[in-house]
Amino acid sequence: MSSNQVEEKLMINIPAQTDEDKDDVFVENNEDDRKKTVMYSVDETLPWHLCLLLGFQHYLTAIGGIISIPLVLAEYFCMDKDTLGVSEVIGTIIFVSGVATILQTTFGIRLPIVQGSTPTFLIPTIAIMSQSKWECPYKVAREIYGNSVNFTDLGLPEPGSAGHQEIWMTRIREIQGAIMISSLFQVVIGLSGMMTFALRFIGPLSIVPIITLTGFSLFPVGSQLASGHWWIALMTTCLVLAFSQYLNNIKIPVCTIDKTRGCRRSRLAFFNLFPVFLAVIISCVICTILTVTNVLPNDPDKWGYAARTDSNLYVIREAKWFRLPYPGQWGIPTLSVASVFGMVAGVLAAMFESVGDYYACAKLAGAPPPPAHALNRGIFIEGIACVLAGAWGSGNGTTSFSENIGVIGITKVGSRRVVQVGGCIMLILGCFGKFSALFTLIPPPVFGGLFMVTFGMVAAVGLSNLQYIDLNSPRNLCILGVSLFFGASLPFWLQGNDAVNTGSDVLDQILSVLLGTSMFVGGVVGFVLDNTIPGSERERGIRAWREESLKPHERNSMADASVYNPPFLKTCLYKYKAFRYIPICPAFLNTVYKC
Repeated sequence: MSSNQVEEKLMINIPAQTDEDKDDVFVENNEDDRKKTVMYSVDETLPWHLCLLLGFQHYLTAIGGIISIPLVLAEYFCMDKDTLGVSEVIGTIIFVSGVATILQTTFGIRLPIVQGSTPTFLIPTIAIMSQSKWECPYKVAREIYGNSVNFTDLGLPEPGSAGHQEIWMTRIREIQGAIMISSLFQVVIGLSGMMTFALRFIGPLSIVPIITLTGFSLFPVGSQLASGHWWIALMTTCLVLAFSQYLNNIKIPVCTIDKTRGCRRSRLAFFNLFPVFLAVIISCVICTILTVTNVLPNDPDKWGYAARTDSNLYVIREAKWFRLPYPGQWGIPTLSVASVFGMVAGVLAAMFESVGDYYACAKLAGAPPPPAHALNRGIFIEGIACVLAGAWGSGNGTTSFSENIGVIGITKVGSRRVVQVGGCIMLILGCFGKFSALFTLIPPPVFGGLFMVTFGMVAAVGLSNLQYIDLNSPRNLCILGVSLFFGASLPFWLQGNDAVNTGSDVLDQILSVLLGTSMFVGGVVGFVLDNTIPGSERERGIRAWREESLKPHERNSMADASVYNPPFLKTCLYKYKAFRYIPICPAFLNTVYKC
């Protein structure tokens, strides 16, 4: 069953005439709908072997998006040819994603929602690393002298040496400090309940530029990786599209275990579950064949060399079997005001993206829509997880993974235990150095082709919010066009011009990072115009957006929302009246911030 069919089935017994009718029917049919749409609900525990298999499936679905971030950041961190260092960063981000997933499913929103690295932190990081003070000397040397340059003749340490490691570790430490401090902003928003209040002023026309420009701004990265061998990149893109779109309804016979009927034959939409990994595996096999037969050139200066699979084999030999990531492994994080302010743009984008994921996950997992205290606590725990990700030095923050929400809709397994097991798998495998090193063998053009689809989907998710607004309104078209075009144009212009000169070095750096981040510029323009240009709530899409995501707060009874209550403290949280005024507690009265 596809996710669209699941959503249609969810609404089958809910009349849409009035909000009052919806409220009455919601409580009565909530349990029936939950049974129809899921095989295992949020609170149910599966047999251990099923938890293990389904948890590993969630891990496989998320790992492609998780490892893509450090592979993109390697160039901006100046990790030139230090593939072993890249593998260690990959192991760190897998480990941190496991920690974040366990925290979120246990103490946060308590939905079966996977946490992992996010492109929303990628754009501010690139903007920060694009400043002249962080310019990579190895990149400059190659642009001048070509790939065969001798770095020692130029006074640069050889790639992979201790001196080179200090160069890229310095850059990671700068991003570590920026993520840790800016994520405290997210912690405060979740703890104070400000998110519920802020949603009164933020509508689709503010969200669309933020998320859409995040995807569009990453096209140079995908293009550069794909340029190593465009035919391999295009083949990977076509394979992903074939498996996810053309073959998504083809089901393979498998043996499944049902609660009532035991082991029975079923059919699994295998291609729809693993389109990314199938495409990557097939592309890598083909690249290996072309490498062994010497169809691909051996000369690093020739086009097509980037598609070889034997250029990083030494990483497997040198990688440690077991390596436990730890806070401060790259050194003590550094702080600069400009980097912190720039990273706040990524934090804001990640928060609003997660709010939408919470409601989508609750719907597909058979849970009632998240009440205010669960939403606030989810944002709060995500902020804590981002602080930890910064401390560990993953080079990125963590947020909810939309891909894994789709897996829940397909498998009809909404148990949080499954995702908790998946988080444990991430945590364990992130400690095996040789496992993380395997990902460095994947040729860059394969990732370039993969990014054409995955980063394109990020932009498409942003554009999907246009369904709520009136696209026949000149007002909305004006706001949408100006925010997108200006949000892309100003950062593009600033990349080649040192135009920010206020007389203060600190203020210049802050403005350069903020104005160089497209999603920040576009989001601010969209927010200001949407809240200042007159327009009705229906025209702006506010009414439809709230009916979809915000009003369900008012439908939940305490019994319905009990799946969101944190463990161990249930009695204590309801016993004392003081907890009624703490926005992350189940007893919280959603009156002050009520939308």
